[in-house]
Amino acid sequence: MNSYEFVTSPEVAAALKAGKPVVALESTIISHGLPRPSNLEVAREVEDIVRKHGATPATIAILDGKVCIGLTDDQLVAIANRDDIAKASSRDLAIIAATGKSAATTVAATAHLAVLAGIHIFATGGLGGVHRGANESFDESADLTALSDLDITVVCAGVKSILDVGATLERLETLAIGLLGYKTTHFPGFYLTDSGYTIEHQVDSAAEIAAIIGARKSLKTDVHALIVANPVAKEMDRTRHDAILKSGLDAAAKSGIVGKAVTPFLLEHFHTASEGESLKVNIEIIKSNSALAADIAVAVAK
Repeated sequence: MNSYEFVTSPEVAAALKAGKPVVALESTIISHGLPRPSNLEVAREVEDIVRKHGATPATIAILDGKVCIGLTDDQLVAIANRDDIAKASSRDLAIIAATGKSAATTVAATAHLAVLAGIHIFATGGLGGVHRGANESFDESADLTALSDLDITVVCAGVKSILDVGATLERLETLAIGLLGYKTTHFPGFYLTDSGYTIEHQVDSAAEIAAIIGARKSLKTDVHALIVANPVAKEMDRTRHDAILKSGLDAAAKSGIVGKAVTPFLLEHFHTASEGESLKVNIEIIKSNSALAADIAVAVAK
């Protein structure tokens, strides 16, 4: 990309130049994942959490054709409040940038741009993955293929519980994407601490994760991403969760909602049907993951 299209905030530029820890943050959760005005409040709070844990936050987005690595507060306000913010995955980046449009970046797009900028630790909410019924629809998130080709460590609360978790885990293995459970061997399912599937490798500290990141570099397995699955501290009531998921999937099918429109539709359905409980869990997830990602970035820098 031309330098005029690739803009690093002064805070992030200074941190990268000095070799200080930096944590990438996605912007889709701000523009498409949380309702206004709490989306802006959470975005600011998450950035502050990263700073308090000793790292520099780099929220990534495209604004008016400029790829922004780290956002000023005015840019955060724009991402949170403007109505012309698209949702961009990796394949959309060049199109959005070249046409001078604006977009929030998904996990795949954020990870891609972070690595280009020299940032290798990334905090998000939940990963995308293989959708239910993918054996017929071939509906699989670009997050998986993007992470199979990037040297980045992603802290997340597993994959969204609306997905086919078992199939997603199989794809992670096929794509050689590393997987660690943070203080758990239960693979989390976003709103749930346990999706019903297990994780082979458990780690209990940021220092352990940093050591694994170093070993990956030495053994040349860092060409694929490493996922750190960090379960939310307080999950949703499971019976309520399952009932809301079923009604949401039925509503999506009835309305003909498919592809990348499914996730925001189901997240909004969860928010409405759970009377805000899922929103609270979602916010706690991104806060917790951002804190852990900052701890890992600090440990790696040491």
